[in-house]
Amino acid sequence: MVDLGYKIRNQAAIHFITFAVVEWVDVFTRKEYSDIILNSIKHCQDEKGLLLNSWCIMSNHLHLIGSAKNKNLSDILRDFKKFTSKEIVKAIEVNPKESRGDWMLRIFREEGQRNSRNVSYQFWRQENHPIELYSSAFIFQKMNYIHNNPVEAGIVERPEHYLYTSAKDYYFSRKCGLLDLVFL
Repeated sequence: MVDLGYKIRNQAAIHFITFAVVEWVDVFTRKEYSDIILNSIKHCQDEKGLLLNSWCIMSNHLHLIGSAKNKNLSDILRDFKKFTSKEIVKAIEVNPKESRGDWMLRIFREEGQRNSRNVSYQFWRQENHPIELYSSAFIFQKMNYIHNNPVEAGIVERPEHYLYTSAKDYYFSRKCGLLDLVFL
């Protein structure tokens, strides 16, 4: 039996996707780096057809549930990772308040040197672990997992209290979060 790994086979389906920073470096503890992620997701929604159902940015990883209008989710995710990795590395390089900058850049550079597909830095881990969500029950299981991530990490007591998540949109049943959603 051939191991097919984690790949998006049905480009039109809703998927649970995780992006993790190499070596699990806590980059998103600073607002300016999380803002790059938010602005990039907005761009993907507006210009590339990303349909976002649920999301959460943690200190060193990001979870999404989404699909693509144009049935090309793999391309959207590839472009998102490529753009955000360059922009975040650039932001770290020029941030005079970033006390961890040299350390983070060294890790990203070393990871990039280990990967022949990179020119210099590698920010994101190679895999996204996309999982096709084939039923309503599976969708809501993954959505609860995403929304409870900050609770499980001990950051907040309730999912809707965390800034970088879609939990408040679902909890309050209206647009009050940071990104536009397609509600399930």
